[in-house]
Amino acid sequence: MAAVFGSRVRRTAVTTAVAAAAVAALAASQAPGVTNDQARDDRAGAADTTPSPDGDSATGDSPYYTDLPPLHSPVPPSSKPGGGVAIGDKEAGLPATVLDAYKKAEAAVRTSRPGCNLPWQLLAAIGKVESGQARGGRVDADGTTLTPILGPVLDGNGFAKITDTDRGAFDGDTTHDRAVGPMQFIPSTWASWQQDGNADGKKDPNNIYDAALGAAHYLCAGGRDLADKDDLHAAILSYNRSTEYLNTVLSWLEYYRKGTHEVPDGTGVLPDDRSDENRPSPGASNPPLTPTPPPSTTPPKPLPKPHEPGKTPGGDKPGTHPGTPKPPDKPNEPKPPKPPKPSPSEQVSRLENAGAAELTATAGDAFAGRVAAKAENRTGLGVPKVKVRFTISGDTDTRFEGGARSVTVTTTGTGTATAPVIEAGERTGEFTVRARVVDRSLTAVEVPATVTARQADKLARTSDKALVCETGKEFADQVEVKATYKGESAAGVAATATMIKSAQDGTAADKGPYFKGADGKPVRTLKGLKTDEDGKLLLPKMYADDTAGTYLLRIVTNGGATLTVELKVAAPASPSASPTESASPTA
Repeated sequence: MAAVFGSRVRRTAVTTAVAAAAVAALAASQAPGVTNDQARDDRAGAADTTPSPDGDSATGDSPYYTDLPPLHSPVPPSSKPGGGVAIGDKEAGLPATVLDAYKKAEAAVRTSRPGCNLPWQLLAAIGKVESGQARGGRVDADGTTLTPILGPVLDGNGFAKITDTDRGAFDGDTTHDRAVGPMQFIPSTWASWQQDGNADGKKDPNNIYDAALGAAHYLCAGGRDLADKDDLHAAILSYNRSTEYLNTVLSWLEYYRKGTHEVPDGTGVLPDDRSDENRPSPGASNPPLTPTPPPSTTPPKPLPKPHEPGKTPGGDKPGTHPGTPKPPDKPNEPKPPKPPKPSPSEQVSRLENAGAAELTATAGDAFAGRVAAKAENRTGLGVPKVKVRFTISGDTDTRFEGGARSVTVTTTGTGTATAPVIEAGERTGEFTVRARVVDRSLTAVEVPATVTARQADKLARTSDKALVCETGKEFADQVEVKATYKGESAAGVAATATMIKSAQDGTAADKGPYFKGADGKPVRTLKGLKTDEDGKLLLPKMYADDTAGTYLLRIVTNGGATLTVELKVAAPASPSASPTESASPTA
């Protein structure tokens, strides 16, 4: 979707086929790849949902610019003699403030959504087709557009029908919605994805910093990994549900990936062609991107006077008259085409394990080892700039640092990609970490891993008070113990408490002290106990039956820590005898 900038002659009708051809020509070696396992990022605790191509789009499927980039790679700007920078390809020039907003948005989601792999060039591609990079960078120093950028009225007349959702707060229309700002969010979508990209306390869709960061979060929603082709296409289609839109954005994405340069604000190249064939929307408030020149009042130049054959006006040398055609230049010898350079992933012959051979961690802890893989060519040398995708599979709640189940990492200069730290969840069991080269079917590196239950190696009572009770009564004190592991408090450790028959026989006793179950009946074994965050465990109240004696309570934790506690049950004291009368004195 793009803003309506007035009527102009459409240079050329851009079809889906043409756009697709441009994508193929530009992105043959750089298009994001698809992993064979089709894994998707799964973020723990993510509250947002993935915008779906089958649901509402970010822009309400409003019109957009269909201009395509040049088919050749952009030429970087070169230095001028005596200093300064000469202008490179005009289409590769991005307005300074707009470019800064895109890069800052990429940096922000790299931290908040590390598995998304959002390239700022994708924001630039969408910004190009939506608003021509905020009308060529017509923004103030804070990044707010100098004049509003509004899409057509979405009243169902040639466009979708979306009744007002913001009471005109963003688009000035209290009847229907219009897309707003340089990234062209409809108000209802902006309400869900609004961001404050320039930290000024406002969330303004007309500000390129706010809009770019909002678009970044929108594209990354639902755990998308934009290094994956399917996720990338789904993200773009969620912005505007059109195959032609997808192909146009992809063509600009690959063009910008090949090189861009910064130009002053307000000097960016303005697009011409629109998907709605320049139909102005009712009440459109946007001026044309380029002013229409007024009719010329200068009289036409007179035709040159005829001259005599063989004579040349203004000189004696034949063939020097301005109208005389020059001899054609000698054609250059055709140069043989250079063979295309294989992409980094195409240079990889195998993927080798460069990290831990296996991993083990206790539930809730981070794994000490790291998973790493090295991409090697046929000669065994490492290949840099290769995208390697790491995926956690298996029935555990283990995640990479940041909450993702899969991440994509680019290899370093040595050809090595190292996955983020892996954090074990509370669910124990085995799982596998798999590393694959994106867009290749090479053998994956697989690292087995195990999450073990929390353990304790020592148990001790928190009190040394004797535990004594009379038959048929309740023990005055409860048993509390503390579990430690290697001298540190052991939290969340499973434990079992049993009234045992003897020190040599650990089976449950059938008489003596007991706990009460939920139904009030005697229970002499408690399972499923767990220490608290300080490693402490407080047992329920204990009761004595009518059998006096000395009994044992044994507590055992996961990891083997064991403690046996002595319990004494005494018979009730007999009532004291009544005093007898003394014998009478003898006479």
